[in-house]
Amino acid sequence: MGHEEHKKHHYNLKIGVITVSSTRDEKEDISGKILMEKIEENGHERCGYIVVKDDKIEILHALFNFLLSCDAVIVNGGTGISKKDVTYDSVVPVFDKELRGFGEIFRMVSYQEIGTPAMMSRATAGIIGDKLVFLTPGSPNAVRTASEIIFKEIEHMWYEVHKER
Repeated sequence: MGHEEHKKHHYNLKIGVITVSSTRDEKEDISGKILMEKIEENGHERCGYIVVKDDKIEILHALFNFLLSCDAVIVNGGTGISKKDVTYDSVVPVFDKELRGFGEIFRMVSYQEIGTPAMMSRATAGIIGDKLVFLTPGSPNAVRTASEIIFKEIEHMWYEVHKER
């Protein structure tokens, strides 16, 4: 099946959202709300939502809990370069496969929107087991940009991960 052929089929994926922030809670989490809206707008199901602190153990605990019941998880926040940004460093080591192309495309699109600050994003994606994981910046604009990229290909990615050999 070619890369366009799979798009004739719709996969209703269960997608979780983890917001990493030491300053926001569920009430103030605009980015998490945007992601949850995008999940539903694109015909998928929310399978979990949580806000955790910028802490490796909290991030991994939430991620592994979601991976038990979700097909994919989007983690937003903590992908920058400051000392408190630990999402990338916490999650990437547990990827079975890193999908660097997501981050490259994200930075390319972001560069067109915001210029050279785009290089400071460590957005990426990967696979853990047979689950998709996306790491995005936490700003609302970055989440909107990432959502456009994710939802153009998430079903194709899911198909590729799950197809028979």
